[in-house]
Amino acid sequence: MTTEVVARRRFLRASALASGAGLFPLPIRAQTAAAAGVRPADLPNFTIKEVKVYVTASGRLASITTESGVEGICTLQTLVFHANWDNSGWLDYAKRALTGKNALDHLQFTSQYAPVRRHYGQPPQSAAIDICLWDLLGKSMGQPVHRMLGAYQDRILAYASSQHLETRTPDPYVEAAQKARAEGFRAFKINPPPVEADGESHHRLDMEICKALRRAMGDDFMLIHHAVGNYTRDEAMEVGRLLDDLHFRGYEDPLPSTDVDGLVQLCRELRAPVIVGEFMFSLYDYPEYIRRGAADTLRFVVDNVGGITPGVKIGILAECHGMECMPHGVGSVLHQAAHLHCSLAMPNSAFVEVPYPQGARDAQPYMKDRIRIAPDGCVHAPSKPGLGYEIDRDALDKAIVRIER
Repeated sequence: MTTEVVARRRFLRASALASGAGLFPLPIRAQTAAAAGVRPADLPNFTIKEVKVYVTASGRLASITTESGVEGICTLQTLVFHANWDNSGWLDYAKRALTGKNALDHLQFTSQYAPVRRHYGQPPQSAAIDICLWDLLGKSMGQPVHRMLGAYQDRILAYASSQHLETRTPDPYVEAAQKARAEGFRAFKINPPPVEADGESHHRLDMEICKALRRAMGDDFMLIHHAVGNYTRDEAMEVGRLLDDLHFRGYEDPLPSTDVDGLVQLCRELRAPVIVGEFMFSLYDYPEYIRRGAADTLRFVVDNVGGITPGVKIGILAECHGMECMPHGVGSVLHQAAHLHCSLAMPNSAFVEVPYPQGARDAQPYMKDRIRIAPDGCVHAPSKPGLGYEIDRDALDKAIVRIER
């Protein structure tokens, strides 16, 4: 694959002059580039040449390639469960929207500001388009995405995010947290035992798990509880008061996101920060929670909100209101990477989520790189360009069942 990479210093200078800001690149005009000492011939051709999908036994990958041969890739989920979005039509949608367009115009392809999108939320195809184009732009400049966004930090503290363990006792969670601490984690999130669709919330079992973890881990180890929106208001308050007594670092989705009044009450009466956003599906849903005091910390899933671009906007929205933002992080390596880059570009992101056991979601055999914590308990920023976690092209070629064009 041919890759044209412009000298970084000259390209950055031209891009900054063209856009007037470093956060999101805008089209580079020939005269502006010339004024910066960059000849138009020095710049990559950002015209989008091809959109395709790699189908493998371990999942699908979206691909966008420019005339210069630079390719942006991201995980393409067929069904986004939380929003019940079917992405099976992504290829046709992306071909119509992107072919022949300039990749630097990427905000136009995924913007949610049109009235119909503000009402319904962005189309499901937006996220994969946005993430692929950030990967492509980073590779074109030879820079990881977080530096394209405007890097704030080069590492971020990780919390081990448990599996939803099938158990009726706290013991498996205590064992997992102790192993995580031995590996260097300084924080652990409880994803409680799964709840049957017609079953009870088992909030008292969750309380026993929380108490057992605090006893086993001591007062200095940070704990977060994720209720997955399963509780009633009374149950949520009962669990929340326990979390206050146990000095928990966060209380995620204690109620369904639609119960704004209930969340307001929890935020007013509890000390443990209430984390909301995993089950929200548009950037434009968030201001109401801030205005009404229905969240202490914001959260998002890039697949739900439309990609990296709206994720960073949610982070800025939280920052402007003195709130933390804790992006989601469970999924494939490339899915985790998209959230990691958002976190690295935010001054108000205190954690990165790492599925535990480490490697629990590493189901893609073609990935050269994996996300792991360092001895300091942090995930360090990747240095490779684009999403920063390299694909072994030979291994991918062998894994491809078919290519959809």
